[in-house]
Amino acid sequence: MAESERKFYLKQFKAISNAISTYEDFNLLVNHLVEGVCRTFKLKGASIMILDEIEKQLFRVSSYGISDNYLNKGPVFADQKYRSLATGKVEIISDMQHDERIQYPDAAKEEGIVSLIAIPIKYRKNSMGEMRLYFDHPMKMHEEDIESLCVLSNQLGVVIENNGLKNFVEQIKMAIDSLPPRMLKS
Repeated sequence: MAESERKFYLKQFKAISNAISTYEDFNLLVNHLVEGVCRTFKLKGASIMILDEIEKQLFRVSSYGISDNYLNKGPVFADQKYRSLATGKVEIISDMQHDERIQYPDAAKEEGIVSLIAIPIKYRKNSMGEMRLYFDHPMKMHEEDIESLCVLSNQLGVVIENNGLKNFVEQIKMAIDSLPPRMLKS
């Protein structure tokens, strides 16, 4: 991968890190995050995808710069040939049209996507999804920018985990509230 000028410095890192830790609205957070990453690095697009462990599929929770046609190309399966989820390490795909790990190379070509960086979103040691960066040219990204995005992805993993736990607790509260009063006395 050809390295480029660094674009992500402490000032930007602190601003995004602060946003991740303070946003109350998860959807607004991920939408701002993918848009900001695209603008900072002049990307074709970016997506945040979450793994459904039962279905073994990645589901998009946010994207920017990608057409509806590409977004609706079909299910994205998390299999062993695509390793970022299994290894927890950044996956770099230099040629989307000729790499066997890509499920929809024709859709990528039609969309104008040349290369991809997949950054795992982790909570502790478990990969729970990916931030995907789409390039319409051979990718050039400074290694320290990639490392910074890895740290932010891990912070996002904490937010996603906490959001899931919060939703679970709310469901339990709703279930308890729906119990008949006689059952709550015991």
